[in-house]
Amino acid sequence: MAREQAAALAGSGKLNELWARIGFVLAAFIVYRIGTHVPVPGVDPIAISALFDQNRGSILDVLNMFSGGALSRLSVMALGVMPYISASIIIQMLTAVEPRLKQIKAEGESGRRKIQKWTRYAAAVLATFQAIGVASTVQAQAVNGTPVTLITGIQFTIVCVLALVAGTMFLVWLGEQITDRGIGNGISLIIFAGIVAGLPSAIGGTYELTKSGEFSPIFLLVMVVGVIAVTAFVVFVERGQRRITLNYARQQRGNKVMQAPSSYLPLKMNMAGVIPPIFASSIILFPASLVGFFGSESATGVAGILRDISTKMQPGEVLYTVLYIGMILFFAFFYTALTFDPKEIAENLKKQGAFVPGIRPGQQTARYIDGVVSKLTLVGAIYLTIVCLIPELLIVNYGVPFYFGGTSLLIIVVVIMDMMGQIQSHLMSQQYESLMKKTNLTGNSGGSRRKRRK
Repeated sequence: MAREQAAALAGSGKLNELWARIGFVLAAFIVYRIGTHVPVPGVDPIAISALFDQNRGSILDVLNMFSGGALSRLSVMALGVMPYISASIIIQMLTAVEPRLKQIKAEGESGRRKIQKWTRYAAAVLATFQAIGVASTVQAQAVNGTPVTLITGIQFTIVCVLALVAGTMFLVWLGEQITDRGIGNGISLIIFAGIVAGLPSAIGGTYELTKSGEFSPIFLLVMVVGVIAVTAFVVFVERGQRRITLNYARQQRGNKVMQAPSSYLPLKMNMAGVIPPIFASSIILFPASLVGFFGSESATGVAGILRDISTKMQPGEVLYTVLYIGMILFFAFFYTALTFDPKEIAENLKKQGAFVPGIRPGQQTARYIDGVVSKLTLVGAIYLTIVCLIPELLIVNYGVPFYFGGTSLLIIVVVIMDMMGQIQSHLMSQQYESLMKKTNLTGNSGGSRRKRRK
């Protein structure tokens, strides 16, 4: 049946738009990957690569993973979309506490566009500050006594800042284009593309470590089984739902009282998706990476304090672990509260004549739904913490590449599931439109035949 429906859609040309959207996403990925190989003017790519190799195993590896390898080459897209994500966090927090922003958000599409415009401006400001930090710290680096930059001073700072900010804003624009003209969330897909692009080299590196004897074949087998198990666990939880039974008021038609069929309100176990780990990483990674550039190993004063903070912010350290867990828990509840309003849901159910059995419509229904969502969010936050933290602890202790960590696997699986869901929705909507057109055509032709008979 599904094949017949797909064949019917293909025969009627309804799949052309879907293929065009998928093709646009692939073309955007190609543009993104080309951009990650364009270095910032004035740097020595070989020296930058050697400098990055000296800092392997630090938090820079995680940041490099999210940038799709652009950081290790100091390309124009080295900052990635993290400044935009940080700006989104700031704007959403302000929207939750600022009455004026709440009012603008409630204006609908026009309010959403205003907030999105302000988010872009905030992203440009954050990217500028981060680019200044990168430019000033990179100039102080050297490999075997040779500077990693070909030019120095204010000239390099201006060129580096302009290049990095332009690269970030281009990625933001590209992500918005993917959202509008492609399939899925553009920003999430860009992060997804960066992680997937590093998988072949991570797999090759793991094979070389196994070949050299650093990884035993048994450990490699356990790691593969672990990756499959984590992937299956993520799919299982992401598809999990808590269904709240809904009954509808009886309807009277003539002398008969009709009982409306019951339905349910589906609530996902993890409503926040991959947002909490991404938000937590965006807050921890970049400040820690900048701090790590300051001072030398024997630095004193402020530089020495910054160096100590950088050391404690490395993956596997207690401070990093505590902050990462705390931020995942916080953003799980925060983002769920932003995107799901129990009062609005309860009000809509009341207008539709629906009610939860044993719960009065209105405020009591809102409190009941809020309690259920709070419990689900707690379970979802714990699930995110386990998936993101345990594999990363194994990475720190056993040297497994960061691409096999829980955060990267979670992003890959959830983004693919979201993309497949949107593809299915697109196919169903196209099939529905085709069915409606056939129905209207049949009705019109029938009316025409009746007119001709008259």
